Amino acid sequence: MSEELEQEQVVVGVGAQIRAARERAGMSLAQVAAETRIAQRHLEMIEASDFDGLPARTYAVGFSRSVAKVVGLDPAEIATQVRAALNASGIEPPRRLSTYEPADPARVPSAKLGWLMALVAVALLVAAFIFLRPAATLPELTEDKPQQAAQAAKPAAAAAQAPAPQGGAVVFTALEPGIWVKFYDGAGKQLLQKEMAKDETFTVPADAQDPKVWTGRPDALAITVGGRAVAPLADRQRIVKDVPVTAEALLARGQAAAPAAAPATASAGPAGAAPAGGTAPATPAR
Repeated sequence: MSEELEQEQVVVGVGAQIRAARERAGMSLAQVAAETRIAQRHLEMIEASDFDGLPARTYAVGFSRSVAKVVGLDPAEIATQVRAALNASGIEPPRRLSTYEPADPARVPSAKLGWLMALVAVALLVAAFIFLRPAATLPELTEDKPQQAAQAAKPAAAAAQAPAPQGGAVVFTALEPGIWVKFYDGAGKQLLQKEMAKDETFTVPADAQDPKVWTGRPDALAITVGGRAVAPLADRQRIVKDVPVTAEALLARGQAAAPAAAPATASAGPAGAAPAGGTAPATPAR
């Protein structure tokens, strides 16, 4: 037998051995593909000894070894025969970039891996949203109260230090923005009703009969009578209504509050002294 005929039998014999072993094992090409994770079309090339159709020499040897193990052949022996067949034929399978083949189980990620990757992506997005978003700046709600108290205390201190005015124009000034007020006279006629802006003033008409005020922020209204500051209507936020705002009424309020601030001190008489207009207490009988 010629040398060329022997080489051809070697090439054909490797694929035939693998096919015969697969058939003896009762396995289909699809089952072998699932076990080895090799594309079915590559298995068909191996059984047909068409190694030229495989991506490279390494693939031909490696694929044949994996198939031999599954169908019950000696992987090392089959690998040796494949190398000998490739050497005998003088064919070197061309090296080419492998393309994605949906039918190749080895290149299709499992469903569990896909779900895991999706969960990781969602976790990264949530972390980026939490840690990379700009921090919201909340208004300091507690800062207004000390300022309000300080602003309200200034007119009160000025009123205590300055001599009591003797009358004049009554002027209300808003210490904060959006202070709702309503001024009206004794007959209920409206003089002003609005939300006063900060530092906005209102002068009570001098000809108004018994003017009064209604507001929910008496602590945020500074009052002057004749250009002199007087005590505010209240030292805290609350609703006041029908409060007279004539110069006389406002001055009377300030004068009435001054004695109340100092505690009354009772003078004690001499021990045993009888109260005025009364009689001395009776001495109990022994």
